[in-house]
Amino acid sequence: MSSKSRVARTAVVAGTVITLAAGLAACGGKSLEEKGGGNGKGGGKDEIVIGSAGFTESKVLAEIYSRVLTDAGYRTRVQTLANRELYEPALEKGQIDVVPEYASTLAEFLNAKKNGSKAKPVASSDIDKTVTALKKLAAPRGLKVLAAGGATDQNAFAVSKEFAAEHSLKTLSDLGTSKQKIKLASGEECETRVFCKPGLEKTYGIDITALDPKGVGTPQAKQAVKDGTDQLVLTTTTDATLDTFGLVLLKDDKKLQNADNVLPVVNAKSAGDKEIETALGKLTQTLTTEDLINLNRKVDAERLKPADVAQEFVESKGLVKK
Repeated sequence: MSSKSRVARTAVVAGTVITLAAGLAACGGKSLEEKGGGNGKGGGKDEIVIGSAGFTESKVLAEIYSRVLTDAGYRTRVQTLANRELYEPALEKGQIDVVPEYASTLAEFLNAKKNGSKAKPVASSDIDKTVTALKKLAAPRGLKVLAAGGATDQNAFAVSKEFAAEHSLKTLSDLGTSKQKIKLASGEECETRVFCKPGLEKTYGIDITALDPKGVGTPQAKQAVKDGTDQLVLTTTTDATLDTFGLVLLKDDKKLQNADNVLPVVNAKSAGDKEIETALGKLTQTLTTEDLINLNRKVDAERLKPADVAQEFVESKGLVKK
């Protein structure tokens, strides 16, 4: 939605590694500077660090990656960073080794990073062409893009059922036509991401008066829309708790979002070996969109821990030895 789906300002990324490390320490994680650059398998060699963004689906996928790679003989650790603006540079530096990603979103992120925010889009609904473009952008940065699977997640926008009924809203076009002033609950990066505030304004003519930086599809963001503090929330198509908050998705009728297939991206130097590709490839081919919805539901609705949900999933799918 990754976007799926799928989160601090770009300016933060320009900061030093020390700043990033300090932020991680504040979250209770190890400093990225503590990690070496190897990819070794056991035997006292450096561990494989799996990066996770700060939303549920990414956290669960990272835990699943960790278990699959542990089963393949690697020592692993999951490191959660707020968003792509933080974890992608860390992946390039080899401070983290692997991240679960979303093909279209990462392709456009790297496209903007190389060619500017107004660059011609490279992602589309054609996953093969999108992955080809992604690989071309990723390789010079020392990143290796592994095969995509059938599981997809898209960024999506939801309003309260009451707000939708009051203004006859079924689509994002309807919202633009309604001329309502909209406060959007999202991550801070929404300010510049083409699929978010700029796209909603340009493609749909939606009058976004302010961003409320509560994160992507977090309970706090959805609660703000439920309460009427905000009118719109950025979430994902695999969000399993919209009904709980009395929310409904508005159809992306002009196709602002591209389908985002889940795929692993690794640091080519520290985690580019065939064994990692094989282990994660088996998982990618097993994972479905319905799995993503169910995994999210177990964490967000049933309040289970991502690590426990991940363990049950890999065992039930025969992805690890019991």
